[in-house]
Amino acid sequence: MKRASFLIALFGFAASLGAQTPTSPAPAASSLRHLNDSFADVFEKVAPSVVVIESSRPATAPISGLPQGLEFFLQYPDGRPVREQPNVGSGVIFREDGHILTNNHVVEGADRITVQLKDGRKFDARVLGTDERSDLAVIKIEGKGFAAAELGDSDAVRVGQFAFAIGTPLDLPYTFTVGVVSAKGRNLEVGAGYDFIQTDASINPGNSGGPLCDIDGKVVGINTLISGTNRGLGFSIPINTVKKITSQLAEKGRASRPWLGIVITGLQEAAQLQRYFPGLEKGVVVRGIETGAPAESSDLRTGDVILKVDGHEVGAAVELQHEILSKEIGQRVALEVWRAGRIVKFDIRTGEQPDPYIRASTTPSRSPGQRPAPSSPPLTRPSSPGFSYESATPGALRPFGSERSSAGGVIVTNVEPGSPAAVAGIEKGDIITDAGGRPLGSKKDLETVLKDLDPGRGILLLLERGQARTFAILKP
Repeated sequence: MKRASFLIALFGFAASLGAQTPTSPAPAASSLRHLNDSFADVFEKVAPSVVVIESSRPATAPISGLPQGLEFFLQYPDGRPVREQPNVGSGVIFREDGHILTNNHVVEGADRITVQLKDGRKFDARVLGTDERSDLAVIKIEGKGFAAAELGDSDAVRVGQFAFAIGTPLDLPYTFTVGVVSAKGRNLEVGAGYDFIQTDASINPGNSGGPLCDIDGKVVGINTLISGTNRGLGFSIPINTVKKITSQLAEKGRASRPWLGIVITGLQEAAQLQRYFPGLEKGVVVRGIETGAPAESSDLRTGDVILKVDGHEVGAAVELQHEILSKEIGQRVALEVWRAGRIVKFDIRTGEQPDPYIRASTTPSRSPGQRPAPSSPPLTRPSSPGFSYESATPGALRPFGSERSSAGGVIVTNVEPGSPAAVAGIEKGDIITDAGGRPLGSKKDLETVLKDLDPGRGILLLLERGQARTFAILKP
C-alpha cells in the first residue's frame, strides 16, 4: 500500500506537469527521467561502500532487550530465535582503510565476523570498539583503497525529504528502498537519551547497521530499529551522533559521555509533582544527586526545577538529556532554575559518565535509596506524619554514623510502618534540610511547618541520605 501510494504521487506529479503544457508531454517525461536517474545515482554511489556482515556467536550469548514493539534489524530467515546463529546484518565503510560502521547488536558477543563487499570479496573483521548504550560499533577489515561513503549532516535533514536505505533484509543483499524522512527527534526510551530519525523507507530484519542516505548519496543515519516488520516505521541513529561516538570507538575502543549525575523527572511527565511547583507549566525537577557527581559540588539542589540549559528551554527529562549529551566533557553549562518561587542562574561543569553505567539524567520510579510505596495504602491513615525526629546536632547524628559537617536540619530517628512517612519513602537516618521551601535550622522549624500543613496538599521535603541528596513528598 505504501509503495502504491508513492507511485500514485509520482504519476500525479507527472500529470500536473503535463496539464501545464497540453501540447507537449516532454516536460513530464523529462522530470520523471531526472527523478529516476537521481534515485539510481544514489544507489550506484553508495552501494560499493555497503557491506554484508555475518557474525557467529555461541547460542547462549545474550542480546540486549528492547521496549515491546521494537525490534533490531537482525536476520532470522527461518524464524529461529535471535540467539541462534549466524546473524546477518549490514554496515557501511566510512574510511578507505577499512573502518566500518554498524550496530553493536549485529556483532555483540560474536566469536567470528565476516564482511562481504559488493564485488564479492570476503574479509574477516575485528572489532575496534562497541557502545551498547547507543547501539553502535566500529569494525575493521585489513586493506586499503576501499570505497568509503560520504557522511552527511543529520542536523540539516528535513522532514519530508527523500530517504534511501541499503542493506541485507531477509538475506537479500544490496536491497535498495526509497521513502521519506517521516519525523526527526524521536525518543524511544532506548539509546541512552539519543534521538532517532524516523523513515518510511522499507526496512526489515537484516538492514541493521546499513546506511540511510539523502538524495545526494550522503549517509545521514545508521538504520537500527523497526516497529514490527515492514510497517513503514523504521528508525536510524542520526549521523552527527554517530560521528561523535564512532570517532571515540575507533581511537580508544569505548565512548565517553558528559553527565551531571542527577536524577530527573519532567513536570509534564509527573502530574503529581506539579502542585508543589506553583506557576510552573514545564521544567525538569531534580529528584536526586548522585554521590561524587559533578552536580554534587555545584549550586544545584534537589527540588530545583531546571528551566533552561545554555538558554535552551527544557520541558522534559529527555530534552535535558539531549542538551547535556551535546556538550563536551568538562564544559561549563549555564543553568536557569526555579527554586522556592524564584529564578536562580549559575554555571555547572559537566563530568565524564562513569562505568559501570549510571545515567546522567533519568526518570526513576522513585528517588535514589527510597523504598517503593506499598501496592495499596493502609486501610486507616494516621493523623500524624508517622515519624519522629530531632535537631541534627552532632550528638543526634552520632548514633547514625553521620559525618556531616554542615549545620541545620533535622534527623529522622524513627518511622512507623504503614505511616504517611513510610509511604513517602522517608527512612530512619534521613536528614531533612528543607520543608515546603523553608530551610530547617532545628526540630522546632519542622514542627511549625507540619503544624500549619494542609492535610490534603502535602509537602515537599529535601533530604540528605548518606552521601546522596533527594526529596520526598509527605502527605499526612
